[in-house]
Order: sequence, then structure tokens, then C-alpha cells
Amino acid sequence: MILETISLLNFKNIAEADITFSENINCFLGNNGMGKTNLLDAIYYLSFCKSFYNISDSQNIKHGEEFFMIKGNYLNSKTGDMSEINCGVKMKQKKSFKRDKKEYDKLSEHIGYIPLVIVSPEDSELVKEGSDIRRKFIDQTLSQFNKEYLSAIIAYNKALTTRNVMLRRGDKEIALYEVIEGQMEYSANYIYKCRKEFIDNFVVVFNDFYQQISGGGENVTLSYSSHLNDGALADQLAESREKDKILGYTTRGIHRDDLDMKLGDHNIKRVGSQGQTKTFAIALRFAQYEYLKKMGGKSPILLLDDIFDKLDSNRVERIMNMVSTPDFGQIFVTDTNREYLDAIVRKSDKKFKLFGVEEGVIREI
Repeated sequence: MILETISLLNFKNIAEADITFSENINCFLGNNGMGKTNLLDAIYYLSFCKSFYNISDSQNIKHGEEFFMIKGNYLNSKTGDMSEINCGVKMKQKKSFKRDKKEYDKLSEHIGYIPLVIVSPEDSELVKEGSDIRRKFIDQTLSQFNKEYLSAIIAYNKALTTRNVMLRRGDKEIALYEVIEGQMEYSANYIYKCRKEFIDNFVVVFNDFYQQISGGGENVTLSYSSHLNDGALADQLAESREKDKILGYTTRGIHRDDLDMKLGDHNIKRVGSQGQTKTFAIALRFAQYEYLKKMGGKSPILLLDDIFDKLDSNRVERIMNMVSTPDFGQIFVTDTNREYLDAIVRKSDKKFKLFGVEEGVIREI
């Protein structure tokens, strides 16, 4: 999918914008805090029906206004068909999300229609923070092309919430626990199967990207850990039930899954430098891009937000060489340094546009 145009009204610090993009490379230059990242977040919003950042819809409304609107026009480069995606949010009202002027019954129906990968400074959290960030990464990848997986995640979380409420209330009805735990196990088995297959295929692509960016010589590993490696979830839930009642939450299940990330024989969180940590995170995102491209049959939109900070010049050059190849489709990249943006364009024979961003105003240069 190619994003041909976007229109914004009252989105974060962008009061109004109407932009026509290149089908290949789009570069956004400006100081920090000017609105470059906000523009990329608007593009992200049109793919995932929400902000990339963990904030409420109303927090995306420009200060002092009552609503925001985003409209994007997309071209399916394979079929030649055009699609219009509209999103509107008003204070204290239900969000409106439409495709070709028809509102979705469920927002989950839209996920995967416009595949997208974002690489941002926040990706260091994939390595440094808790397991929930890494599960979100897996779920976001699989949900873009597997609707059954997304449904299983929703069903599992609903049953998990019910069980946690029962635990906190101190419910004693064993049969009711068994029903809820059976629902959790049914969804968890499918989620576990999908996650395991995903990681088995993903790790090879990830390692290839890491070696390309780092220049080789650094041994990294990525593996999947889950309670379901230990046996049937229903049995584990029954065994942990009394302990869970004391704690007030469920301690076993796929909501505790994680990715083990190592540099050499040690957890990269403990021994990795800033550059190695960022390289690890970027390799995860590039591998995500390649996996979605393979599974979905079309190139995702790629957002690169200020990715060159804290990387040495050699790694920066390798990344620029990679994104300049035909392997990547439409790209949106931001930076405060025009030198890097110019270098990407020089290394590629693709069409490009360069935009300046200042105080929420976006102008083509």
C-alpha cells in the first residue's frame, strides 16, 4: 500500500496539514519538538486505529481544540485500487473510523489492511523494559495478517480479566474456575502455537539483519520462553489457584510469555552498549518488516523516526545502504541532521520528497 496523501486537523501540535507524498522516500527535517514524530504517529494511527504511544485518543487532540481528524488516501500498487481511510475523535464521544466512507463495526477488522512497521527511539524499551513490551511486539506482528490470532488474544484477555476478578473476590466455586480456565487454555494453545512458529522463522531473519547492521563479529540470540513449555495450561492454573487467590492475579499463562535476548552468553539488557541495544532493536523491526512482507504479500509502510542517534557512523551507513535498496517500499524518515537524509537519497535511485517541519507546520523543500 502506498500512502499518496494525508490531511490532518488538530492532531497534536499540527493544526492543519495537507501533504502529497512520494511513493518511495519521504524525508522530514526539523529540530526536536517541531512535529516530525507527530506526523509519523498520524500515519501509524491510520494503520492501527490508535497512537503508537500509550496515550488516550483525547490526548492526541491539539491543546484548546475539541476534536482531531486524519484522512489518508492509499493506492494498492498491485491492483491499482484506491482506498480512503478516515478517523475522527471528539471529546467524550466514540471514535469514528471509516474505510471508503463506511464505518467499521469493530476496529479489529481494520488491523492488517495497511501493514506498517515503525522504528523509533522508544524501541530500546523492547530490550530494556518488561516482557509486556515484547509480547506487544509479537502480537502486533502476528495480528497484522492473522485475524484468528487477534481474536484469540482478545478472547484470552477477556477470560484472564474474569479470572482475576474472581481471584480478588475470593470466589470458591471450583466448577466456575474450571470453565474460565478452560476458555483460557483453548485460546492460549493457539496463541502459543503461533508465537512459537513465528519465533522459529523470525530468528533467522533477525540474526541476518543484526549482522548486516553491526558488521558482524557480535553473537546475538533470540528465544521464546512460555509457561506452556511446561505443560497444559489448565493444569498449571488449577495448581496455582490458591496462591493466585492470595496474590489477587493470575501467575501462569501466555500473558507472561517473553523473548530472551542475549549478546554472547549474557542478557543484552545487562551487557549491551547503547549502540548494541539500538542495533538489536532496529534488527527486530527490520525483521518484523521482512516477515510481514513475506506473510502478507505486500510491502509494509516503513516509518523511521530519528533512528540514527547513538549509532556509530559505520552502523548509520549500513542502515542507509539497506533502506535505499528496492527491498523496502514506501519509507518515511525523520531526522534533525539533513546530512543523513541527503545521504539516503544519494544512495538510492528512488523518487523522494524532502519536507521541513517547524512548530507543527510542514512544508515541502
